[in-house]
Amino acid sequence: MKPLQASSGDLNVDRRADYAEMLHADGDHAAAAELLLGALELTPQWAMGWFRLGEMQQAAGAPDLAAQAWTMSLQLDPTDRQGAALNLQLMGKAPESGTLPSTFVETLFDHYADSFDESLVDGLGYRLPELLAQAIRTARPDRFPLALDLGCGTGLMGQRLRPIVDRLEGYDISARMLKQARAKGIYDVLGKADLRDFSYTGPKAGLVTVADVFIYIGALDGVVKTVAGLLAGDGLFAFSVESLAGDGDFVLQPSRRYAHSQHYVRENLSAHGFSILSLETTVIRQDRREPVNGLVVVAGKLPAV
Repeated sequence: MKPLQASSGDLNVDRRADYAEMLHADGDHAAAAELLLGALELTPQWAMGWFRLGEMQQAAGAPDLAAQAWTMSLQLDPTDRQGAALNLQLMGKAPESGTLPSTFVETLFDHYADSFDESLVDGLGYRLPELLAQAIRTARPDRFPLALDLGCGTGLMGQRLRPIVDRLEGYDISARMLKQARAKGIYDVLGKADLRDFSYTGPKAGLVTVADVFIYIGALDGVVKTVAGLLAGDGLFAFSVESLAGDGDFVLQPSRRYAHSQHYVRENLSAHGFSILSLETTVIRQDRREPVNGLVVVAGKLPAV
């Protein structure tokens, strides 16, 4: 994938953009936006610049101007690696899509791969792999011949699975996250794949894990159906979601992550032949020093009729 164009390609414009960033960091958002807008008049094809302008204008209390900037960013980069469409959705300026752009998710994790473990575990108190592993062991203390870790990232979940599986395969959308996972030497197979159109021709798995991945996918029907097809008749499906406290099935939050309601999770599992073996509400991480509540779920396939 082509990397984000963090530079405008024009040294003078980059200097103005850097100064705008300084003003923005000091809290003078309006002046920052004005300076960056002037710079963009010289490099109007700089998608990242327009996206950053939208963030500055939003901080300055000019949502309509922010929406215009994000619309321009999206026009210049229809793959939307910046996530402009998500910001427009949150403002009510674009229809809800039910999922995050794949290129945005890939870019996000490619960017954070090198510092991901340290930031998530040490900085945010991330404990989901431990919680999921405990739930799996409680549901079935036996070993699994094959486990598929979908959205494996750097291998935090895989490290917990390795002692209880004979063969462990991991798949992720980010090549740089896979590089980090490969260095740990815990997977038998690693592959680059998008969970939303995941295709697998190997044997049926005894366990499929999807740890902290559904926060990037709102509508779960297609993915749950895919997982059902990956599992052996007595297979387990272990996953997590962020909890939706209000009404509805799922909601895109200001964090640009999805939260799902418990009733929506239950309905999707039932619709694709799963029974819930355990469902626990717990704190899965911190975000801006606030606890993030989630659901840790283990489900089993119902016997074929």
